Parts: sequence; C-alpha cells; structure tokens
Amino acid sequence: MTGGARADLAEKIAGEVALSGEPGATLRKWRTDFDVAQTELADHLDVSPSVISDYESGRRDNPGIGVLRRLVSGLLDIDEARGGEHIRQHARVISAGFDSDVVHDLREYTANVGVESVYEATDAVELARGSTDTVSGHTVINSIEAIRRLSSDEFYQLYGQSTNRALVFTGVTRGESPLVALRVVSPTPNAVVLHGIAEDDVWEHAADLARIDDFSLAVTDTDLDDLLAGLRTIP
Repeated sequence: MTGGARADLAEKIAGEVALSGEPGATLRKWRTDFDVAQTELADHLDVSPSVISDYESGRRDNPGIGVLRRLVSGLLDIDEARGGEHIRQHARVISAGFDSDVVHDLREYTANVGVESVYEATDAVELARGSTDTVSGHTVINSIEAIRRLSSDEFYQLYGQSTNRALVFTGVTRGESPLVALRVVSPTPNAVVLHGIAEDDVWEHAADLARIDDFSLAVTDTDLDDLLAGLRTIP
C-alpha cells in the first residue's frame, strides 16, 4: 500500500467529517463504506462500541482533531490488514479527479473480459448488444449526484474517459438522462448498465439509442452493495 494513497484518503475523510453539518453521519458513512462494524472499529481502537455509536449518533460532541485522526487511522488500518481493497478503490477515484459520492468505483481489469462477466457480476439483464462485447474495466457512477454536482466539462471528462469500459449508473429511475447524456460523448463506452430499475420500467427508447450508438445495454435491480461486491470479483 503506498503511503501517498493512504495519506490522501485520510485527508479526504477527515476533511469531509470536519466540514460536515452532521459529522457523526459522515463518520458512519465512511465506516459503512469500508464494511467495518462498530464493534470491529472499537476493538481496534481499544474503546467501547458505545463510544463509536455515540459519535456517529451525535450523542457525543463533534470529535476533535486527535479523536478524528484515531478514527480515520483505525478504518484505514483495518482495511490494510484485509488487503487494502477499499483504499485502492478510493485512490483510483481520487486520482481520476472525482468525489467518491459521484464515482462509487473505478477499476481496470487485468485483461479484457466479455460483457457477460459484468452482467453475471451485477445480476444484469441485457437489452441490447453492441458490436464490441468486451470491456477492460468499469466505472460506477451515482447518476443523481453526477447530475447535481458535475459541470458539463466534468461530465465529458468522466464519460469520455470510459471508452473501453462498462459504465454502471446507479440511482436510475428510467435511464433517460444518462443515455441522452452519452449521445454527446464520442466515442461511447462499450457497455452501459442501468442500476436500480426493473427491465419493464426502462425508458422505451433506451435499447434503440444503445443500438444506434453501438454499445451493449443491460439493467439490474440488485442491491448496490452486492453490485459493488460482485464487480470486485472480476479479475
């Protein structure tokens, strides 16, 4: 694990907590993002689980710099002991210039894989097949936060960096917004997965647009945590 990646992430987490209007909720968000239980973090820090619970619920005053540093270091220590997957995941997002609330995950595979591997990992159903049926990585995008927070230039940067990849859009209601946005990006990604929506609820023009722009399109309504865990199984 590189010290720079860990230090950058520690600074990011601490900054988000310090600037948050609800620091306890922000702490809880990061702990759950790292799949660390309150009891596990408490054991690592040699404190009672109620201490962690009290900070996250707001029953204790906002943590000072020293306490915050210990909490953040504890999360990163636990992740490193497990192999450091979450640190690497967030480091990829940070290095790409995007916030983890906008980009849930960004990963390169060791080799090209068929889109079927992505579908299997995300429990997705294909609606259209493009002429290029392999991808070399994935980007998981929170479609709502991307719309709310990214400028047009940032949209283009995020989408345009994702040519030989699968783009997974979360928080989708019909799929219209991300598919229309992709029309202005050239070249388009090889595959798109719309998350949080059933096949019958997809925008009626979605499959046609995918065929016109020549990318594979699929949908899944699996749980987000399960989707992210499934994608991590792709070598």
